[in-house]
Amino acid sequence: MMKLFNKQIPILIVFLTFFACDSFVETDLPKSQLASSSVFENYETANAALMSVYAKLRDTGLLTGIGTGLSNALGNYSDELTAYGSATSTNIAFYNNALLPGSTVISNLWNASYNQIYAANAVIEGLDKSDGLTSENKKQLLGEALFLRAVVHFYLTNLFGDVPYITTTDYKNNNTADKVGSDDIYKNIISDLQSASALLPETYSSTARSRANKLVCRAMLSRVYLYNRSYAEAANEASALINKSTLYVLESDLNNVFLINSKETIWQFESATAGQNTKEGSIFIFTAGPPASVAVNTIFTSSFLAGDQRKSKWLKAISKGSETWYHAYKYKEQSNTAVSKEYSVVLRLAEQYLIRAEARAMQGDLIGAKEDLNKIRMRAGLAGTQSQTKEDILASVLEERRWELFTEYGHRFFDLKRLNLLDINLQPIKAGWNTEDRLFPIPQTELGNNPKLLPQNPGY
Repeated sequence: MMKLFNKQIPILIVFLTFFACDSFVETDLPKSQLASSSVFENYETANAALMSVYAKLRDTGLLTGIGTGLSNALGNYSDELTAYGSATSTNIAFYNNALLPGSTVISNLWNASYNQIYAANAVIEGLDKSDGLTSENKKQLLGEALFLRAVVHFYLTNLFGDVPYITTTDYKNNNTADKVGSDDIYKNIISDLQSASALLPETYSSTARSRANKLVCRAMLSRVYLYNRSYAEAANEASALINKSTLYVLESDLNNVFLINSKETIWQFESATAGQNTKEGSIFIFTAGPPASVAVNTIFTSSFLAGDQRKSKWLKAISKGSETWYHAYKYKEQSNTAVSKEYSVVLRLAEQYLIRAEARAMQGDLIGAKEDLNKIRMRAGLAGTQSQTKEDILASVLEERRWELFTEYGHRFFDLKRLNLLDINLQPIKAGWNTEDRLFPIPQTELGNNPKLLPQNPGY
């Protein structure tokens, strides 16, 4: 059975995982345990170690673009997607809100996430002991590793609730780690992101915008503060991004938002090989009906206002006879092209406007909230909002988030959850929905390996 952390020599485990090289890993690491102690004495190999953590996030676990990643899984779990295919498919289990503690998918998501955290911690510890790197190189790599650790913990707590917050590679302690309450988890996430922000420069290390810098950290902080109901801080962090108008600009053409060189992108995953496009495109796009895997929920497609270009440009209709289905069409490429055209976008500017709109409304700045809300509405071809009261503006922000951020890493599910709106929105349309489904089950194997993870989440 898999445990939270494999009981092996920690540093060896991390470096063995790095041997599966891809475009994130430009330097082959030493292929022996004896050489592993020198990895963090050389920038090229230390950098390769960090790039492998990015590759793990892109290819496995919660943020991957494949079917088990959050964009697809939580789209089915909430009200964005409708699952097709056999009754035993993973999509059907998410769509029916029928996850089980013994599910291999749940266990894999948990294990992949903690392996990513473990790898980030190995980088942090290796850098701390290093004498061979310059101060600037150390700061850069350490800041990025802290950022990645915070990101994975953020998604884990929003899915599983109270979970261990792991900050070392001490496998004995990690395998018996206590759960941490969500309030303390958020404090740790914020501390890691603040530390990362202080260490990193504002500039990107490449035009791909695939590595964290100070502004990427601040974009993530704005979301964390919003979820944590720290509205003044959320607005301040979002403003830091919005005010960088020479770097970040809302694309006027919605078809350009998810292209590689979009000026709206804050952070994205660079593809593993040249010519490869997003895994989301291969999952969501279909060319003939009925859909083999998933389609966009008809309740969602009918919710768009007349004239909203997000429906015409980010959804595509596929018909057969009298039936019509829609697939998500934010990413236009279903397969490889001669040159990569799209990367998976994790953080983008439109979310920052919506974060600030909500945070401003919560603080009583209704004029400012409407200004931010209207930036997104008008870009989509809609008139300015008619909402006047705080309650109406907040409801409008939620709707805009629904239309703007669909099938992007579970925004819809997380929004309904943090606003206590899951039951009222999902119970009428999903026969399998129960209040307890607001949390995923902790994997049964993990409960057996570490009794400190008990009790199991309610309902399982």
